Amino acid sequence: MIDGVKLIRLTRHVDDRGFLMEILRSDDEHFIRFGQAYITTCDPQPGGPVVKAWHKHEKQTDHFCAVGGKVKVGLYDDREGSPTCGQSQAIILGGGNDHLVQIPPGVWHGYMPLGLETACILNLPTETYDRDHPDEQRAPWDALPFEWGVASR
Repeated sequence: MIDGVKLIRLTRHVDDRGFLMEILRSDDEHFIRFGQAYITTCDPQPGGPVVKAWHKHEKQTDHFCAVGGKVKVGLYDDREGSPTCGQSQAIILGGGNDHLVQIPPGVWHGYMPLGLETACILNLPTETYDRDHPDEQRAPWDALPFEWGVASR
């Protein structure tokens, strides 16, 4: 696991009407602060998967939860002094794998849909988006050492 990344197991409360799943509460031990909430999607394409990557933040912590489809979240650590500097990590969300991924500042991240359904991620970042001075650094999807493909086994 990349240093500072947390994978928090979520619980679905299921009954005959459907389910309820709490994603992040202000009394959770991993709660930092609330900035805003937004949903981002990525559509599968006939020619192969589309990757939404890479970006990282200087101040912001992200909290990803798949609320539709199945996604492969890619993480890469290039933080100087980090015990996991130079390491990458893949996390699969959705499709019954109910987790919240807490991504600390400085960790590159992105995602791609798995399967034929649109991938939908709810993000609860700790900061509001500043359109005039975005807390964001971007890199092309293939700029970092990470395997985005799906391996047949």
